[in-house]
Amino acid sequence: MGIDCSSSLCYTDLAMIAIIDYGAGNIRSVEKAFERLGYRAVITQAVDQILEAKAVVLPGQGAAGDTMSSLQALGLAEPIRAVVDGGKPFFGVCVGLQILFTGSEEGGWQECFGLIPGVVRRLPPGLKIPHMGWNQVRQKRAHPIFEGIPNDANFYFVHSYYALPESKSVVAGETDYGISFCSMVIQDNLVATQFHPEKSGEVGLRMYDNFCRWSGIAREK
Repeated sequence: MGIDCSSSLCYTDLAMIAIIDYGAGNIRSVEKAFERLGYRAVITQAVDQILEAKAVVLPGQGAAGDTMSSLQALGLAEPIRAVVDGGKPFFGVCVGLQILFTGSEEGGWQECFGLIPGVVRRLPPGLKIPHMGWNQVRQKRAHPIFEGIPNDANFYFVHSYYALPESKSVVAGETDYGISFCSMVIQDNLVATQFHPEKSGEVGLRMYDNFCRWSGIAREK
């Protein structure tokens, strides 16, 4: 795979994963997960890199409203919408899942992308919040993203809010914590998880590997 330095940006050809940097933490661990698997991933705020990438990953940490504000301030909200609407493989993680919905109740009503009809609500009282640690994901539909991953495999969660889609057809995974909530969605070219694959050991790496294979990205090493 060659390097294209014909423009002011220097990056590899389309077989590349763009990890969107909007100032949240934990981004480097996502990059390292792809590197460990042998895929070249680039942390970026550059619109050209995001639009030219073969696949795009939006990690998340923090509040939905702050995330949307940061993306808008950086001029990244419309490129994200263009990526998803254009059919490019897209992987949202944690808050990167929540902001795909119509809006979030976190901190009052926060308008989000509206790419998936539904709302984001606070986990009900009765158990420790945030929901932090390992929990099982019950697979609700067949998809290449689950290849080699057992049903009810454990993934790592850190969150206080959960997504409630209007249509159950997009729900790919469910998890029990006080209630049964949507912990993973799949809609056309879009995959998103409430849990953190990069913090979920080998099973999380397998999910990222499956995403790359599904996206048609070859390993570099």
